[in-house]
Amino acid sequence: MTASVTTEAHEGQTTSGFWGLTLGSIGVVFGDIGTSPLYAFREAVAGAAGHGQPATRAIVLGVLSLILWALFTVVTAKYVLLLLRADNNGEGGTLSLMALGQRALGRRSWVLMALGVLGASMFIGDSMITPAISVLSAVEGLKLAAPALEHYVVPLTVLILVVLFSFQSSGTARVASAFGPVMVVWFAVLTVTGLVHIGDDPSVLAAINPLYGIEFLLTHGTIGLVTLGAVFLAVTGGEALYADLGHFGRKPIQSAWMFFVLPALLINYFGQGALVLSDPGAIENSFYRMVPEMLLLPLVALATAATVIASQAVITGAFSLVRQAVQLGLLPRFEVRYTSESHAGQIYLPRVNRLLLIGVLMLVLLFRTSSGLASAYGIAVSTTMVCDGIMGFVVIWKLWNFRAAVAAALIVPFVIVDLTFFSANLLKLLEGAWVPLLFGAVMALMIWTWRRGAAILVAKTRRIEVPLADLIKSLEKRPPHIVKGTAVFLTSDPSFVPTALLHNLKHNKVLHEHNVILTIETAQTPRVDPAERVRMEAVSDKFATVRLRFGFMESPNVPKALVIARKLGWQFDIMATSFFVSRRSLKPSAQSGMPQWQDHLFIAMSRSANDATDYFQIPTGRVVEVGTQVTI
Repeated sequence: MTASVTTEAHEGQTTSGFWGLTLGSIGVVFGDIGTSPLYAFREAVAGAAGHGQPATRAIVLGVLSLILWALFTVVTAKYVLLLLRADNNGEGGTLSLMALGQRALGRRSWVLMALGVLGASMFIGDSMITPAISVLSAVEGLKLAAPALEHYVVPLTVLILVVLFSFQSSGTARVASAFGPVMVVWFAVLTVTGLVHIGDDPSVLAAINPLYGIEFLLTHGTIGLVTLGAVFLAVTGGEALYADLGHFGRKPIQSAWMFFVLPALLINYFGQGALVLSDPGAIENSFYRMVPEMLLLPLVALATAATVIASQAVITGAFSLVRQAVQLGLLPRFEVRYTSESHAGQIYLPRVNRLLLIGVLMLVLLFRTSSGLASAYGIAVSTTMVCDGIMGFVVIWKLWNFRAAVAAALIVPFVIVDLTFFSANLLKLLEGAWVPLLFGAVMALMIWTWRRGAAILVAKTRRIEVPLADLIKSLEKRPPHIVKGTAVFLTSDPSFVPTALLHNLKHNKVLHEHNVILTIETAQTPRVDPAERVRMEAVSDKFATVRLRFGFMESPNVPKALVIARKLGWQFDIMATSFFVSRRSLKPSAQSGMPQWQDHLFIAMSRSANDATDYFQIPTGRVVEVGTQVTI
């Protein structure tokens, strides 16, 4: 994905830069929602009519009307026109919205935290389902071109996905440059095929009237609600518009959606509807039936490329979201590799990549068809959209200074629509909707365990810690042996003595001539101005405290940040500095405050965390690790 920059920066781009960002957004932002025509209309109509049964005119027009107004309501009105304006220093997405809401309230809110965690957890579930259903639905076109290849659909899908995930470590810079043009061709094909088939039955355009959708829901009872869950497949990926705000900016995304992507999607859906009205048997695979048999294989190839792009976008999004969660203290440290020297947003998380691949392959092998996966798809996205809507209310009310009644009037209708889709998708709980709920529950459990365990650990260590001021007074009265050089001690609370410093005094009985108590903080903003990065305070002639602040979208590079401290009077020399880091060995305790199974889960997560020296990019040759054993 392209480099993250603020919305304001994007809006100041030149015309050529604006169109470049617009093209880039077409390639990355709309990959997910842009491949929905492969399966959304087919699943909705076939579900309403009963698989294998011909679709009536009322069903086709009702489904088309629901898709049209879902795209206008959920995607266009809620995300494109409203939430894209709720940027956190140019960044968007569920966790950015959570941080923005907490900043607006001026305090930490457990309700907003829970909504942010729930939305983020469901996004992880979505990032597993999107590659599976997208690639599987594209490859299924082979069954129409050559029925004998039906048995190769799943193996070929698995092969494509394994190759896709194996290339993540090399970065997306080269591939991303081709994303825009490929997706432009894809949306152009959607438009042309749709226009060709609308002529099959022009009366399909009557579905623009919302009464067709309302009448369908009123006359079909439970089936209508189940169909609504399938209709929601047409808007999955809408949340990506907001999540990718920081990569392209508001105006390029809005322009690409309003003038190119939305028209292409609507024309294609209406083309599929007209085709099914003229040939009811085409509902078997209404998308691929739109082209002559001789063009079927090229369309399958193009669809596969488009779905790989859609998968790439959501995988990269998962990497960014997990990094944000780590920076906000919601998860243990993961190894982050930067795959581009010029684009900070292009990152690779090896462990997350492996877990995503395992989840995606399990889904493909478990469901084996895109129709089976369709039941599992909508619940994850609809949950995220409900969370975004509720958090959006807080931002509109508190940050934008709207009256509560006006803010509610703006956002509550969207939340009601999202809750309706959520309820419709819950009806598919036993058919597959349990899968993303399970993924989300596991992710939420891990976040809850990490937050709870970390709080217990801090409280336990705080009881045995010594105030820094008391230690300095004691050392002034009975000074130990002084050695040359600078010692940097990492700690989360600079008012107390770091464990590594106590152990150094206890066992080595020496003190460096310069000692720095270093605290690294994560701000509630995506980035921190370099001028606000370092705060330094002299405590005594031998001790100083330094606070480094990083945004939750930034990589905490300690040596680079400490260079700024030179302007504040600290003559920092990396080759004359030793970094002391405490390495804690955790043991379960019967009185930890958590169940024993949660103790073991927290300990396992702690052991899996990336090494602090690697995470903070401290040269390993300058690090001294001091081991301590702590019961929790």
